[in-house]
Amino acid sequence: MDTAVREVKEETGLDVEIEGLVGTYTDPRHVMAYDDGEVRQQFSLCFKGRLVGGTPREDGTETKAVKWVPIDMIAGLQIHPSMRLRIDHALDPARTDPYLG
Repeated sequence: MDTAVREVKEETGLDVEIEGLVGTYTDPRHVMAYDDGEVRQQFSLCFKGRLVGGTPREDGTETKAVKWVPIDMIAGLQIHPSMRLRIDHALDPARTDPYLG
């Protein structure tokens, strides 16, 4: 969990406290191809966190924008389906176990 806290700080400027694991996510059909020629299958751990401090910034190497979005506006955002799945899982109050997939 220390890695998740460090990555959030590095990429967004925000300090978070991890509240739990949302799930593990991978899909053989979701392949990442980078400009340097590296190609790999995505695998990620998604954590739910709570903001505890920091100042938002957008100068991370993997961050295009940092902003707060009201939950009722998320459905209208253009988000990759794999990211939307993580958000839906994190916001689902009925989900008590991490997603394994």
